[in-house]
Amino acid sequence: MPELARLTATLSRHLPPVLRWAGGIARQLRGHDISVGGKTSGSANTDALTLADLSVQELIVAALRDADPLLRECRLEAEESTGDVGRFATESPYTIAIDPIDGTKCYRDRTGGSYSVVVMLQSAETVHYSLVYIPETGPRGTWVEVGRRRSEVGGRRSEDGKSAETAPTSVLRPPSSDASGDRIVTGPDDWDRPAADVLAGFVPVAKTNRPKSRNVYVIGFQQHDRAKADAVTAAGLKGFTADDLPGCVFELQARGEFAGSLIHTPNIYDFPVSMQIARALGGDALWVHNREPVHLRETWLDDRADMLRLPGIVACSEHRDVLDALCALARDWSPIRYRD
Repeated sequence: MPELARLTATLSRHLPPVLRWAGGIARQLRGHDISVGGKTSGSANTDALTLADLSVQELIVAALRDADPLLRECRLEAEESTGDVGRFATESPYTIAIDPIDGTKCYRDRTGGSYSVVVMLQSAETVHYSLVYIPETGPRGTWVEVGRRRSEVGGRRSEDGKSAETAPTSVLRPPSSDASGDRIVTGPDDWDRPAADVLAGFVPVAKTNRPKSRNVYVIGFQQHDRAKADAVTAAGLKGFTADDLPGCVFELQARGEFAGSLIHTPNIYDFPVSMQIARALGGDALWVHNREPVHLRETWLDDRADMLRLPGIVACSEHRDVLDALCALARDWSPIRYRD
C-alpha cells in the first residue's frame, strides 16, 4: 500500500512543472478551432470538449507515469479517455483524479480566463492533495494548492532543521496548523523560478478573520441553473451560475471571495477541490437531503457525459450558516439529474 505522506510529497514535487507546461499548451491551443464532439448530456457546460482537453490529459498522465513508480500504485480517474491509464493500479486506497480543462465551455468559447487544470489525490473518504493551475488569470497564470506538501523545496531547510539534501524522505513531514493539517496557498506564477519553488514561497491563506462572503456557485441543475441560483439569492445568499463567475471558483473560494457552492451530482474530477478547501477552513461538504458529510465511496457513471459523479445534491462551504441555509433550501429538490 502506498504511504500517504510519500504520495503527497511526490506529487507536490513533480506536479507543479507539469501543470505549468499543461497550462502553456492550453493557452496556445485556445487560439485554434479545436472543438470536438463526444458528450451528449444536454448541458453546455458538461458537453464542451476540445482537443486541448485530450492533449493536456495525455501530457499529465504520461508525466505521472514517468515521474515515480510510487504514483503508478494509485488508481487513476481522468475526465477524458486519453493517456496511458492502463499503467496505473486497478486497486488502491488512493486515486489520482485529473480534470485537464475545468471550464471547457469558457475555454472553447473564449469567454474568459477562468478555466483551470486540476489534479487531486483522493481516498474513499476525502481529498488529500489538490493542485490547480489557472493559465490565464494574471500575467503568467495563478496557482491554488491545498494539502500537506513536503516541507522543503530546492535546498531549503526542513522542519527538523536538517538541510533538504541530507534529511531522509521519511522525516519530511509538512507543518500542521489545524485539525485537517491542510495548508491552502494561492498566488501568481513566476516563470523565472521553478514552479515548486513558487508554490513553496506562498504564505498560506489565513484561516481566521476571513471575509464573510455570501457568494455561492450553483451548477449541475441542467437547464435550471439560473432558476436555482435565483433561489439561492432569494434565500439571503447570492447565487452565481458558471456564466456569472468572475474567475476560477477554486481561487475565489481560497481567497474568501466565494462562500462555497451548491452542485447537483458533482463529478469527482473538480468539485472535490472545493470540498478540501472548505474542510481545511473548518467547514464541510454535505449532502443536502440528510446533511451527512460527503465521501467518495459511492459514485455513479454518467454515460451521457462519460464521467463519474457523486449522487444527489451537495452543499459546500467553510461557513456553517451558509451550509445550513443551502441544505434547508435544497433539501427537497430532486436528486435525479436526468428526467428522460
